[in-house]
Amino acid sequence: MFSPVHEREQTGFAIYGVIQSLIDSQEALVEIGEKIEDQDLKRFFLAESLKRAEFRSELESLLNQEGVGRLRESHTRPGTVQRTLAGLRLKPRDVDEDKLLATAEQGEDAAREAYRYAIHAFLPHPVRELLAAQASHIQETHDFVRAARQRAA
Repeated sequence: MFSPVHEREQTGFAIYGVIQSLIDSQEALVEIGEKIEDQDLKRFFLAESLKRAEFRSELESLLNQEGVGRLRESHTRPGTVQRTLAGLRLKPRDVDEDKLLATAEQGEDAAREAYRYAIHAFLPHPVRELLAAQASHIQETHDFVRAARQRAA
C-alpha cells in the first residue's frame, strides 16, 4: 500500500501532467492550424486549441474547489512528444499536410497518455469524472486526426 505522501506525489504528477499536456497541445494545435492549407482542418485545429484552453480552465477550477489546487507545479512531468510539436517552426515550404497531421496525431497520443495516467491516480471523484469526459473528447480528436491523415495519404 502506498503512503499518503506517495499518493499526493502521484496525484501531483498526474494532474500537472494533464495541465502541461493541455498547454502544449493548445500551442501546437494553433501552430498546426496556422500552417495547414485545408480550410476545414484549419478551423478544426484552431477550434480544438480553444477547447484545450477550456479544458484547462475547467480542470483548474474544479481542482481549486476540491482542495487539490495547492499541489506544487514541480510535480509536472516534462512533455515528450508534444514538446516536439514546438519544432514545427519550420519554413512553410518544409511542412506538408501529412507531416502536420502526423505531428498532430502524435500530440494526441501524448495527451491521451497523460489523461490515462491521471485517471488512474488517487483523485477526488469529481476530478476523475471531469478527466474521463475530457479524455473521451481527446480520443475523438485523435480519431478525427487519424482519419484525416488516412484520407490525405
